[in-house]
Amino acid sequence: MIKDRSALRLQGCSIVLASLLSAVLALAAPSAAQANEQAAQFPSRSIRFIVPYAAGGLPDTVARVVAQGLTISMGQPVVVENKPGANGVVAAQTLSSSPADGYSYLVTDGSMMSINPSLYKDLPYDPKRDFMPVSLIATSPLFLATSTQTGINSLQDFVARAKAQPGQLNYGSSGIGSSHHLTMEAMKIALKLDVTHVPFRGSGQSVPAMIGNQVDVVFAALPSLSGFADKGQAKILATNAGQRSALAPDIPAISELIPNFNFAVTVGALAATGTPDYAVQKISAAIAKAVKDPAVVKQFNTLGIEPVGGTPAQYEAAIDDEARRYQSAIQAAGIKAD
Repeated sequence: MIKDRSALRLQGCSIVLASLLSAVLALAAPSAAQANEQAAQFPSRSIRFIVPYAAGGLPDTVARVVAQGLTISMGQPVVVENKPGANGVVAAQTLSSSPADGYSYLVTDGSMMSINPSLYKDLPYDPKRDFMPVSLIATSPLFLATSTQTGINSLQDFVARAKAQPGQLNYGSSGIGSSHHLTMEAMKIALKLDVTHVPFRGSGQSVPAMIGNQVDVVFAALPSLSGFADKGQAKILATNAGQRSALAPDIPAISELIPNFNFAVTVGALAATGTPDYAVQKISAAIAKAVKDPAVVKQFNTLGIEPVGGTPAQYEAAIDDEARRYQSAIQAAGIKAD
């Protein structure tokens, strides 16, 4: 009798477990079907590109050009929202407070992912934890330039002058912790140069200061320098990209003197962690297609921007490499944020 009762209990438990399993499967099936339907219909409404700077800067320009292409190819409006402030914190919080549903993205330069983590101790966001790479959209190489009145005619001339006159040359940047600043500091470390830093509020100040001989050299984007070079007022010496730029193929790369040197500005798209993979992959593919459009390439090149595109995995690798380079320069130079 006892054995019969035990058997009955086991049979009863099996029936209950089977019922529970059937119920779970019944609930899961519609969810899977719903997810597949969402993936097939994505996007079904407008998409946001959040930019951590005011209108007119490099990330904003890239975001707006790409948004136009995606609006056409994806059949839904792609709206750019500028959320400047607190070194990208405002934009990061805007993204993190939005649903991770594939309809909000952060379009930013390398500062938020690769520079700020090494420059600031208490960031309220974690690049690895809070964001998912979507696509490296474009790069913008910076160029080393000097006034024609300095008599410096090449990168080698500049290095020789700096070594012969330690501490006597200076350079202008777009501010402490900017790519312009860190590029020169990395150069100084690699070549053992003693050149004084003079920070400005952007290339709109540093380039005229170079033309006016207030500073000896600057790093700036090509459009900020080409007009002065065409007039014979400035000499462009080198680019900080990993190789010669298609925008100015006759200008040597610093990497020809310092192997593996690469500090070109990057601009990419990020999603909040937890964003559906189907959305990330579809946006990434749409961006890669958009930046290959001849009209977009022409528009970018006019602005000193080189289109890239690529997979989320490729962008993640690029972020890791860029962060390592900046961290090394920041630590070696002892740079601290104000």
